[in-house]
Amino acid sequence: MTSNLKVIILFLWLLQCEGRKVDVQQKPPIQVALLKEGISIPCKVMFPYVPKYTKFSISYYWINSLGQKTSIYHRLENVVIPSGKENQTATISYDHTITSLQNPSSTGTYYCDVKWDDIQIMGKGVFVLARDTGYVEPSYRWEVLITLTTLFAVLSITATALLLWKRKVVCPRRNQVNILRKKVQTQPPSASLPPPSPPPVYDCLDVQQVDVYSSLENYTNKPPPRKSPAGKKPKKQASLEESSDTLYENI
Repeated sequence: MTSNLKVIILFLWLLQCEGRKVDVQQKPPIQVALLKEGISIPCKVMFPYVPKYTKFSISYYWINSLGQKTSIYHRLENVVIPSGKENQTATISYDHTITSLQNPSSTGTYYCDVKWDDIQIMGKGVFVLARDTGYVEPSYRWEVLITLTTLFAVLSITATALLLWKRKVVCPRRNQVNILRKKVQTQPPSASLPPPSPPPVYDCLDVQQVDVYSSLENYTNKPPPRKSPAGKKPKKQASLEESSDTLYENI
């Protein structure tokens, strides 16, 4: 009886030790994926090279934000024990690749579940965040807009500085000139001078017109000539008539 009890205890201890050697790991715990791109669900299985644990099944599924469970893939594995590695612990990766995510609702936690004949172990899961678009390079339009904005800002600052300089330097000079003008205007007016005499009438005439007016002036100052017999005109009178005709033409 004592020997049988020892055998049972030893058998249970061996089972417990073997059970501790079986494990499922999923790392990294978080992934970010773009739509239309593939992701890989990690699943690393640890088991001893014992015929009992070389046969197992792996199930992949995901749970969305609403808590709904969706099966993705199922596979059976039968591992061949390498020679000389019996009872040693093996670690093999059984990652599953999803070719593309269809929509942002693919965001959720993806699990792998490994089942042996008497043991079932589920991984801790990998949270996958599905994004519409990733990093988009800025277009040349934005670069041109930024350049123009910077240029306008520099020009506005320069113009403001010039205006301030003008107020400090040029405006005081103008104020001094205005003060001097006001002083001159407030002084008593000097004695009024007689208006200048208008220019002589002869200044507005041609040389020919001046000669005509001179001859007329001489004619008025001379006494009237004696009357000549009828039918005869003195030469001076003829010349005066010609001069008057010329005067009228000039006028």
